[in-house]
Amino acid sequence: MSYLNEIEKGKKYPKANKIASLAKVLGVTYDSLVSLQLDEHLAPLADLIHSDWLRLLPFDVFGLEPHDLLETVANSPVKLNALVSTLMEIARHYDMRVENFYQSVLRAYQEMHDNYFEDIEKAVEACRQACLLAPDETPDLDTLLGILKNKYSYSIDEETLPTHPELKSLRSVLLPNKQPTLLLNPALSTAQKRFTLGRELGYLYMKLSPRPYTFSWIKVDSFNEVKHNFEASYFSAALLMPRDAFLKDLTEIFNRPTWQPESFIKLMQDYDATPEMLMHRLTNLMPRFFGIQNLFFLRFYKEKAEDDYQLNKELHLAGLYNPHGVMMNEHYCRRWISLNSLKSLEARQASDNFQGTLCEAQISQYYDSSNEYLCISLASTISPTPNTNMSVTIGFLVNDVFKQKVKFWQDKNIPVRRVGVACERCTAQHCEDRKAQPIALENESKATRMQNALKQLIEKMES
Repeated sequence: MSYLNEIEKGKKYPKANKIASLAKVLGVTYDSLVSLQLDEHLAPLADLIHSDWLRLLPFDVFGLEPHDLLETVANSPVKLNALVSTLMEIARHYDMRVENFYQSVLRAYQEMHDNYFEDIEKAVEACRQACLLAPDETPDLDTLLGILKNKYSYSIDEETLPTHPELKSLRSVLLPNKQPTLLLNPALSTAQKRFTLGRELGYLYMKLSPRPYTFSWIKVDSFNEVKHNFEASYFSAALLMPRDAFLKDLTEIFNRPTWQPESFIKLMQDYDATPEMLMHRLTNLMPRFFGIQNLFFLRFYKEKAEDDYQLNKELHLAGLYNPHGVMMNEHYCRRWISLNSLKSLEARQASDNFQGTLCEAQISQYYDSSNEYLCISLASTISPTPNTNMSVTIGFLVNDVFKQKVKFWQDKNIPVRRVGVACERCTAQHCEDRKAQPIALENESKATRMQNALKQLIEKMES
């Protein structure tokens, strides 16, 4: 019985003579047991089994094994087929690709660990010792170049990428030859170059493979590539913003009774960090060392002179989901600090050729929710794509823990705004910032009214 059970779970694969014996006992033909064809109504399930998805799906992240799925296939093929068909339809409707799925899994993985990974922090400490760096040293560009060249025999090339216009948006390309060559985009800021070299050191020191060879992505081949890219990026941020020193600086800022946006700009300058590096490091350390677990991170892109805002990275800790990415073709609330900081940045750039980073804060009170967040946003131009601006925002739920740790939360100079999630779902009346009518909300309200009317009709007929 145990052998048959292992066959059904995909753990054992019987040879031809065993299959013949099974066919004889079951009263079926040998071909019916080994056929690669399923009935037409099980076509979606067949497509899944024949595809690379079973090999590519990161079952281990959630403590599962591929045979768990195969066991379900054996026990309830029709029900599983219906589920697979539903998921495929949802993916098609929302234009969801494999890399979107991998990014969703990665977010779940980060949220499971409160986005803090002690093993990577320890790897950074060990790397510091191996490279003769002081515990709180923030290695400069020359130091990182020296480590890669002398310790790992790297060649750094900043001349080749600009000669290929179609690759001008890439930050780096690794040519993994006998002597590895890192093609580095010369248009990057010093902070971006340091982060890119720190990532490379993370791949090497933690022996992460497989890995992507371009930064940013061109093609995603497996979840492990996505996960290793995240781990190398985490390593780089931890290396360039040492934990203990960074925590000390954050504590000093949060103990101030007034909101001082220049303190975050100075923090960026002290560590020669990009806005995104700074905000990501905050999401690493705030839950573990400040006890502030209810937070979110958003990254928006916007082409200059366009009114289209693209949310292309988000993270929610402690299961809080407002704000969040909205449905396709819906309009993000224009009252979000993330969007307003981009508008303010573009106005500054147009008026006085502003080249720096804009830091703004806002207390966001959500319609139809008791949740209130203190949001801090950093907006700047993206190198090497100067026609694109980016804002990164971290939002903290204003609760008792947050009030104890962040003294400036009640500074009267921080504006308070009522906000929604999407115009199509917002109950705000006479909103001057509205970009679309609340169609989705009206449809929900219509359905509720019909349900109430039906309930009253039934009660009347039964009385």
